[in-house]
Amino acid sequence: MNDGGGVSSRVLTLPNVISFLRIALTPVFVALILDRDTSRAGLVLYGLVSSTDWVDGYVARRTGQVSELGKLLDPTADRLAIAAGLIALVVRGAFPLWAAVPILLRDGAIVLAGAALLVRRRARVDVRFVGKAATFSLMVAIGFVAWGNLGMPLPHAFLALGWVAYGLGALEYAVATAAYVGDLRRAFAA
Repeated sequence: MNDGGGVSSRVLTLPNVISFLRIALTPVFVALILDRDTSRAGLVLYGLVSSTDWVDGYVARRTGQVSELGKLLDPTADRLAIAAGLIALVVRGAFPLWAAVPILLRDGAIVLAGAALLVRRRARVDVRFVGKAATFSLMVAIGFVAWGNLGMPLPHAFLALGWVAYGLGALEYAVATAAYVGDLRRAFAA
């Protein structure tokens, strides 16, 4: 079913299957990261799950399968991958806690505010490009910093690139957060 605005109420669509798969693979990469013998495989799988961040939305738009569920699943898969990856890598000592906490707190606050809006007003805030860019930058940063800290090949190059991506992602997150706070205020006032 389509609501006339190009958004479907369908559940079983290719983009939603991709999002569900990304969510299902999250505990797998966490388990692999936590096991010292399979950390490399876990980081590679984390990279794969992270790099498909844009795939579900792209497929949805290109195939006309944009759905209400997909609009919730895609950012949920992103937040889940980041949070799970960060926690696993902090536990492993591959990512510093001081760098993980701001990301986790910001994501937690945005998710809680978005959920409150959805429950109270049956409305939601659309994802912004700057938010997607920030998510991408931080996913790259997390993977690269962990790669370098776990002593994988070319550790110094990965650490340098990872911290540059972290700085860029933090800046983009600040801009996105300000935009989302404005969106949330307008949505709660409506």
